[in-house]
Amino acid sequence: MADDLDVNAVGSALQVSLGLFVRRLRQPLPGELTLPEVSVLSRLERAESTTSELARAEQITPQAMGMTLAGLEERALVRRRPDPADGRRVVMSVTEDGQRELRNRRSARAEQLAEALAAGGFTRAELETLRAAAPLIERLGENL
Repeated sequence: MADDLDVNAVGSALQVSLGLFVRRLRQPLPGELTLPEVSVLSRLERAESTTSELARAEQITPQAMGMTLAGLEERALVRRRPDPADGRRVVMSVTEDGQRELRNRRSARAEQLAEALAAGGFTRAELETLRAAAPLIERLGENL
């Protein structure tokens, strides 16, 4: 069946539709963490890191990362401490409040999507198609 489909047309259609979807998801809800803040908290949830390591991973300058971390630290979502292996370095980690914020954001986004699905007039068959497409979209993202 894949031979009958124009992969360029499929790619183009996905680019347009997923582009809109991602732009809408990136719009922060009132009082919500920004996308860069969520990304940093998610990384720190997996492992402690230095400002420069985080900046490199996010492909931004250490100064920009420092500003993001300062805002998170001001809200007690991250903490800094000396690196036990090298006291000259500072290691950042997510606090319990930071972990709670991440959980709340994930729940709020899932709820927002559920509300959009409920209000969108989707049929049962369309909802099943969307559910079946989710792992395919994830696999596509992994291959980019």
